[in-house]
Amino acid sequence: MTVKTITIDLEAYDALARQKKPGQSFSQVIKAHFGPRKTAGSFRRALRETLVSTATLEAADAIVKSRGRSAARVPSL
Repeated sequence: MTVKTITIDLEAYDALARQKKPGQSFSQVIKAHFGPRKTAGSFRRALRETLVSTATLEAADAIVKSRGRSAARVPSL
């Protein structure tokens, strides 16, 4: 694994060290806090992994459409 050396001040080091659990590396702490980069590819992978039935999609669509007919949402002029 390729590594980089960085310089941080003592305040930043202390903040990072407080987040570190036993057996955890500083790299793991940073990755847990900032997470993986969000890309279009990761979004596509997440969509492929999400299984939603047609019935669920139709039920959600019906709920959204019914909200438009709600008297509470129709302005009176």
